[in-house]
Amino acid sequence: MLRFTLRRLVLAAVVGIAVSVIAFMLLRVSGDLAIALAGEDASPADVERIRQEYGLNRPIIAQYGEWLWRALRGDLGRSLFYPESVANLILTRLPVTLSLAGMGLVIAILIALPLGIIAALRRNTWVDRTALGIAVIGQAMPNFWFGLLMIFLFGLALGWLPISGSDSFAHFIMPAITLGWFSAPVLMRLTRGGMVEVMNSDYIRTAHAKGLPARVVVLKHALRNAIVPVVALCSVQFGNMLSGSVVIETVFALQGIGYLAWEAISRRDFPVVQGILLLVALFYVVLTLLADIANAWLDPRIRRG
Repeated sequence: MLRFTLRRLVLAAVVGIAVSVIAFMLLRVSGDLAIALAGEDASPADVERIRQEYGLNRPIIAQYGEWLWRALRGDLGRSLFYPESVANLILTRLPVTLSLAGMGLVIAILIALPLGIIAALRRNTWVDRTALGIAVIGQAMPNFWFGLLMIFLFGLALGWLPISGSDSFAHFIMPAITLGWFSAPVLMRLTRGGMVEVMNSDYIRTAHAKGLPARVVVLKHALRNAIVPVVALCSVQFGNMLSGSVVIETVFALQGIGYLAWEAISRRDFPVVQGILLLVALFYVVLTLLADIANAWLDPRIRRG
């Protein structure tokens, strides 16, 4: 297990470096960054002054090396709009997005696992078809539209929940359900497929033949093996929720990094956009690493492979 973990750590470090290169280059391949910072109506002298002030006249390798060295020390530069550093700005907004994504993932799992297990155990029945129908509807409906429907019903018509802000737990209920509802179908289908395959295995028939209770066979023997790909997908879905929070936080006016990213893009606050891009990408790397380790712990064959 230790050797497997070390190999994954080395691979994660390599991917992290590649991610930093992509995050650094994305804002530069779209055009002259100096012109974007100075504005399209800026004079050539102003553009040149911006280029010298931000070091954009130096070789790209030197710019990347300095930016990476600062980023490793937690210095992501200063915002062009807010009077504070990018790191402080992101750290202030990050708890909102993490809370939203965490609640959304929990809701997605609470919906997906029971439906997937029941659909697999009642395959080709009305229960199975109903669960698959829910999955199709969940993925066909855009999450922002589902969020607007919830705002209209539970916020405006019934007045049960607040429709904007992040001051209390109640403010996160509708956004979290919106995120979870959109992510649940893919988890449910994967759980169902894995359970159907596992339930037809020889060791499951042997467990039934030994007289083990159905609950023990399903939850202890079948689910443990069927859930391995679900664990990996949950890490990806959590990353998707972090990046997809841009839309949900904008709809519900949550002051997280998603709403911050939308503000930074609309205001051309490039250091903030770059910092958020790097952070979310690194979250994907870390989550994938943790999922690999968890899968190796659940399934010894992965470690040996």
